[in-house]
Amino acid sequence: MTNEQGPEVTATTQGADAGTNAKPKDKSHWLYLSVIVAVIAGITVGLLAPGVGEGLKPLGTMFVSLIKMVIPPIIFCTIVIGIGHVREAATVGKAGGIALVYFLIMSTFALGIGLLVGNFIQPGEGLGISAGSGDVDAAAESEGGFFGFIQNIIPDTIVSAFTDPEQAVLQTLFVALLVGFALQAMPNKIAGPCLYGIELAQKVVFKVMSMILWVAPVGAFGAMAGVVGGTGMDAVWQLITLMLGFYITCVLFIVLVLGTILRASTGLSIFKVLRYLGREYLLIVGTSSSESALPQLMQKMEFAGVDKATVGIVVPTGYSFNLDGTAIYLTMASIFIADAMNISMGLGEQIGLLVFMIIASKGAAGVSGAGIAALAAGLQAHRPEMLGGVDIIVGIDRFMSEARSLTNFTGNAVATLLVGKWTKSLDMAQANAVLDREKTFEYSTDDEIVEPVGASPQPADQKPSTERWQP
Repeated sequence: MTNEQGPEVTATTQGADAGTNAKPKDKSHWLYLSVIVAVIAGITVGLLAPGVGEGLKPLGTMFVSLIKMVIPPIIFCTIVIGIGHVREAATVGKAGGIALVYFLIMSTFALGIGLLVGNFIQPGEGLGISAGSGDVDAAAESEGGFFGFIQNIIPDTIVSAFTDPEQAVLQTLFVALLVGFALQAMPNKIAGPCLYGIELAQKVVFKVMSMILWVAPVGAFGAMAGVVGGTGMDAVWQLITLMLGFYITCVLFIVLVLGTILRASTGLSIFKVLRYLGREYLLIVGTSSSESALPQLMQKMEFAGVDKATVGIVVPTGYSFNLDGTAIYLTMASIFIADAMNISMGLGEQIGLLVFMIIASKGAAGVSGAGIAALAAGLQAHRPEMLGGVDIIVGIDRFMSEARSLTNFTGNAVATLLVGKWTKSLDMAQANAVLDREKTFEYSTDDEIVEPVGASPQPADQKPSTERWQP
């Protein structure tokens, strides 16, 4: 009797374990299809019934309001954890320092390229979309001059920094910087538990962000119906121009900028690197998030001859600080909104926008769609009256996220090879053999690879990335 029941019980137990350990199915493709259908439906309603379409515009506005709702906690968590990553990078010495300097330079350069291309193609020009209520706020803020601006950054209380509707972004940033540097100055036994808790809180915030993104089809439908209802097909062609310009800019950035730097520094071909990472690109296209391929990137960079310690610091840090695709997107989308609202920005204002976007872009690689949250945060801090134009971008943001993610991913792969070369921790013979297909990478079947905080979807038992500071 016992012998007959044993296998049955074992099989049942194994089945239960398999069900427990089974990874959740990725349903992001349904969201992608839903956004496509919603955009087409919005355009159709806007063309056939312009009055009805304009009446649906509040749907897009409400979606942007949901994004604004999570901006303060996203900024706080990413800035504090980002400063923590700087501390981690500093402990690694030369590789960490070189990586941070390189990330800052390349992200700023990518933002500048976005500004140049945006000014060249002038997407959104002539749409004549009305600006939001931020005009009044911006005028009120400018009355105090420089000292009034500084005074508005300082919140009445730490909690009020998260609740002030007009200054939430800058005040939250101010508080996050204070907390981040305070934790840096404290011993690990105190800083560790605090940072560990903030990383757990970041997971919750990004989960909320993921839930909000499932309402994107409704927001895209309302935004497209409203814009097309008010401007006709001109809006559609301008949005297509922005998309094509962004995709072409990302391709040229990868091939010309990253490719040239890689060739000059290491002698390696960017096209061979792209071929080597082909499978990861397919994964990124399916999830619209570069973090979905982070474990494979680390494995492949090690196999390509980069020292494990260098990979361990450059790749995770790059996912917070080296977001080339997101940087290009932020400035191009900002120029589009300014043109669409007939808001003129001089060179000085555009440089100011670039500075704000440098801050907003850090930590934007959390979940699919975090780019639009960074865009809203940057505009709210720099030009609040332009925030109402974010709902125009909602309709096409999903289609631009793939290019953002692919560019971010490629930038981090190239950065790892470059830092490895500059710190003499790259085996050039191994790198050439791998990229020339003389040696083939074999994918691991280990299911216990843990993704960093912010990856989507995340298992319930996932541990934050700040392993060395865990209590």
